[in-house]
Amino acid sequence: MIEQLPIINLLLLLGTALIIPLFKKRPFQLSLTLCFLVLLTVLVSSVFLLIHVLEYGEFYYHFGNHENLIGIEFLIDAFSAFFTVFVAALVLVIYLYSWKDKTEGIENKEFGRYYILLFILLFSIFGILYSNDLFNTYVFIEILSITSCAIISIKRKKETYTAAFRYVMLNEIASMSYLLGVALIYMITGHLNLERVATSLQSIWPLYSTNIIIAIGFMTIGVGIKAAIFPFHIWLPDAHATAPSTSSAILSGIVVKIYILVLVKLLFRVFGMEIVEALHIKWIMLILGSAGMIMGSIFAIAQKDVKRMLGYSSVAQIGYIILGIGLFTEAGLQAAFFHIISHGIMKAALFLSVGVIIYYKHVQKLKDFEGIGYQMPISMTVFSFGALGMVGIPLTSGFISKFNLGIAVIDANLIFFLIIIILSGLLNVVYYFPIVISAFLKDNKEMQKIPHIEKVPNIMLIPILTLGVAIVVLGLFPNLIMDIIVSVVATLF
Repeated sequence: MIEQLPIINLLLLLGTALIIPLFKKRPFQLSLTLCFLVLLTVLVSSVFLLIHVLEYGEFYYHFGNHENLIGIEFLIDAFSAFFTVFVAALVLVIYLYSWKDKTEGIENKEFGRYYILLFILLFSIFGILYSNDLFNTYVFIEILSITSCAIISIKRKKETYTAAFRYVMLNEIASMSYLLGVALIYMITGHLNLERVATSLQSIWPLYSTNIIIAIGFMTIGVGIKAAIFPFHIWLPDAHATAPSTSSAILSGIVVKIYILVLVKLLFRVFGMEIVEALHIKWIMLILGSAGMIMGSIFAIAQKDVKRMLGYSSVAQIGYIILGIGLFTEAGLQAAFFHIISHGIMKAALFLSVGVIIYYKHVQKLKDFEGIGYQMPISMTVFSFGALGMVGIPLTSGFISKFNLGIAVIDANLIFFLIIIILSGLLNVVYYFPIVISAFLKDNKEMQKIPHIEKVPNIMLIPILTLGVAIVVLGLFPNLIMDIIVSVVATLF
């Protein structure tokens, strides 16, 4: 029975997207409740899968009893099981928040369509994580790209259409780039299954080194655009600034991370360390990661819109992840994976707390945050936890991930990149601390008032409080997930 759970998860997600329109003439609360139960079921199922693979090891699922040479194959191991749990848990929190937020500016008639898109998006994410085939990964990537574009553009505003158009154009270029790389790999190996491709490449890559270099280049650039890796990030700030806060939280906290995980599968499972080291991919990733950490922060400092600032902050934080992966050591990959989880939680907390402020105050400019901590203490406190985590202050999950990354850099004897990490942290201080200080400490008339809990629905406050607590809990007890991450990384080396 346990071997059927991955398929059950996919069918539940896709089936829910198909069922939602049937509830059109019924109270929408019924649809919301059904979707919640489905998400909860998928989360519990994913937890069972994770426990199973940690105890008994990985397993494969073959569709139609075809072998992996010609059939579709899923690989359920610690890597896929762990990150599906993370995705399901974070989406469940964001989903609860969206009940009363009305997804921030979306017209009522589009509200149901939004959840249809959300469940198709989740279906594609689970498919990407489970898939053990280059082409089927591409199919799921395309579904994810289309649904991501749709949840950006669902607000009927000119700027959302502009951001969505830029997103879809760049992502189609990225998709074609990835597909061309897949075609080149298939041309020289005759396989699409990840394990068969990896086995073939190890024996023939000296004979087809030019093809492989071009394939890696196309596939890395394709995934890099979708993951908003600097300098391929230009679609991300506009998408975050114009999309609903729930969409921004999903895009930054989850979607771009999934593409990074695709890159990890390509580099570690398909091409392997021998090819990666021979082609000096390590230094390319270290340079791109470092550039992203610095330039993303510099661009964030210049922003006046809080959501655009958070978008550029994501570019910087993605840089940390790429730097960790680029070390190509177990310690570096562990730090990168921890930061994927940590940043997902922190960025969701930041975007959703800003969403509450937009819901209550209808402001989005940084100058309007003066004294807002006294009007909205819960939202700004959670925002502050997220901001402190982004800077890397102790007792937050962000500190743990940056500390682990620093240790990994030292172990790799690359002290220069430790300086980059510290410098990026200081730049984070420049654009996060003024917001917190202005909200709570700046002298204005709001300070004369007694702080009170903001008058927003509890169903919006509970999720952001949950995320705020998670930031602190992971900062105090990182081994809650680090022990699992160690097992996950062990499957890639």
